[in-house]
Amino acid sequence: MNPLLLPVVVAQGLWVRGRTGEIPAAAGPVTGVAAPPGTQDSAASAWRIAVVGESTAAGCGAATHDEGFAGSLARELAGRTGRRVEWSVAGEHGATMRRIRDALLPRLGRELDVAVLLAGVNDVVGHRAPGAWGDDLAAVVDDLGGRAGRVAVAGIAPFDGFPAMPGVLGRYLAERGRALDEVARRVCAARPGALWIDARSLLPMGAEFFARDRFHPSAYGYSRWAAVVADRLAPEQADRLAPE
Repeated sequence: MNPLLLPVVVAQGLWVRGRTGEIPAAAGPVTGVAAPPGTQDSAASAWRIAVVGESTAAGCGAATHDEGFAGSLARELAGRTGRRVEWSVAGEHGATMRRIRDALLPRLGRELDVAVLLAGVNDVVGHRAPGAWGDDLAAVVDDLGGRAGRVAVAGIAPFDGFPAMPGVLGRYLAERGRALDEVARRVCAARPGALWIDARSLLPMGAEFFARDRFHPSAYGYSRWAAVVADRLAPEQADRLAPE
């Protein structure tokens, strides 16, 4: 970005911070079950997933975790595979990759089928260097790989598509997000069990995608995002997830 625009970025950042109030995390249980209608699938054959990360993992913008990303993903996968899906979530508003590595990973169980990481927005806003961020990401992905058969890393949501973002600031943060996404893509490519999923496939994002702060997803936004991730996960697990 043109260095002459940096004062504009700073001014717009302060303006957004002043106008965007903190939105609460989702309420309700942090575990749940989704089962396709009419199935007799037992708990013994359930597919187990976990979602970990920042405010989107914490369900900010949704009333409950069942309406947030974790519950939405479980329903999408149950519908695609015909299998019962047990989900759990460990999310925290404001969590960076370092915070996820140090504090959130220990909350997760083991013997998971899939672990999904939602992270990067706070590291973009905090100006984390791509190299240092990548080191923490690699450690997180390796830890998740020891807990789950498959690890999905969601790409950083495109800031220039957020209604809350003024134009110059949105483009600046989107550029930084793409730099971290490129690191994430390489980290996942080096690990056979890891999959990076580009969040720009969500574009265009209409007003209904967002919660009242115009920054976090709404229940509809989480459902749509979960469908994108499920589309990438379900085909790769077709053999494991076929009804018995």
